[in-house]
Amino acid sequence: MNLLCSRMLLFAWLLPFSALAEPAQSALSTVQPTHEFTLSNGLKVVVREDHRAPVVTSQLWFKVGSADEPPGQSGLSHALEHMLFKSSSKLCAGEASSIFDTLGIAQNAFTDKDVTTYYQTMLPHQLGVSFEVLADMMSTAHLRAEDFVPEMAVIQAERRLRVDDDFSATAQYHLESLAYPASSYGAPIIGWMHDLQRMNAAELRDWYQARYAPGNATLVIVGDVTLERVKPLVERYFGVLPSKPFVTTRTSLELAEPGERKIILHQPIAAPRLLMAFNVPSLGTAQNQRTVHALTLLSTLLAGSDSSRVRKRLQFGERLFSATASEYNALFRGDSLFTLDAELHTRQTISLDEAQKRIWQLLDEFKTNPPGAEELERARTQLIANRLYGRDAIEDQADRLGSFESIGVSWREMDDEVNQLKQVTPEDIQQAAATYFTRQRLSTVHVLVGAQP
Repeated sequence: MNLLCSRMLLFAWLLPFSALAEPAQSALSTVQPTHEFTLSNGLKVVVREDHRAPVVTSQLWFKVGSADEPPGQSGLSHALEHMLFKSSSKLCAGEASSIFDTLGIAQNAFTDKDVTTYYQTMLPHQLGVSFEVLADMMSTAHLRAEDFVPEMAVIQAERRLRVDDDFSATAQYHLESLAYPASSYGAPIIGWMHDLQRMNAAELRDWYQARYAPGNATLVIVGDVTLERVKPLVERYFGVLPSKPFVTTRTSLELAEPGERKIILHQPIAAPRLLMAFNVPSLGTAQNQRTVHALTLLSTLLAGSDSSRVRKRLQFGERLFSATASEYNALFRGDSLFTLDAELHTRQTISLDEAQKRIWQLLDEFKTNPPGAEELERARTQLIANRLYGRDAIEDQADRLGSFESIGVSWREMDDEVNQLKQVTPEDIQQAAATYFTRQRLSTVHVLVGAQP
């Protein structure tokens, strides 16, 4: 630890465990005590008690992501996430990570379409160090040009490794670029390479000043803590930060029916691959939340489990595909996608067009033949079980709490999600399929084997 850079740290985290946390309880109550409050500078705080183990996770969510970046400046949010660890008024470059590692605090950060998040998991008595480091980084980061140049080289290398050299990621980015013709969700989170090559430190500093404000952030704490123990710490480290104006995020809306779109990629892969995406609303844009829960169940019914229709009939039955999956992420501020991903079996000689016709037959079945009570209940039980088991990890709880709050939906909706899933009927499934599984909402990527002729 560099004492010159760390001399201003207040070391409240060295207080004994008993001073900051209640003894851990052996079981989780049906309703977890959850509290929220907002500091005078605008920072919203959500605290959820989970006393099953003497650990706590702290997550700081900023409402800024790749969807907020203007054309020509893609990758700003992700680059800023990297640069925030370089230096600040209290810390030298890399020292924040060094402090966390020395104390055994697990830490990381990520950037998504709507958010940038910094998180740590630790013993409850260590919360003070997490708060002090993050409060300093969000308010006094240096973002110096001499740090920017080498870090951009790191980010460009990351893009080459995780996108350009990853055929699966390349196909996914092409699909999203195609599926979002009218919204900013089409740009990759890490940025286009040509934008990364011309980005400069001044742009990053402007982005930081315009977006990293207490009023544009949510602090989520989940674990073996109480409001009485956490609130004074939050006020001590974050409450002293001045409020400041920030650029308000805008909802990324897509055309309801952009028209059918298709591209063909040639890549050195083992078997042809089919990606399909339908433009659908999210929890942040749906006029009726039952639509969101119906789409969530449709994903499980279609290709989300081994008993789903695509897997049971086309993967395990006809052995048309070697792998299939469906995904619907409702936790977006803007409109979302309902996607299907299927890889042809290596022994199949049919075209991707023929394979896609077989999937369309199953999609159309949902419009005329909604799932029976047994099929729907099986999918519902699996989905609810996944939601409940996810609560075993405090990081997953905090992640969903922060996601809900960051898209403008109260965390209380998360706690009501199971109840809402139970209310979805076969008719709701049928209506969702008829509304959203249309060619006017469809984007398709065909990935063929080999180099382009």
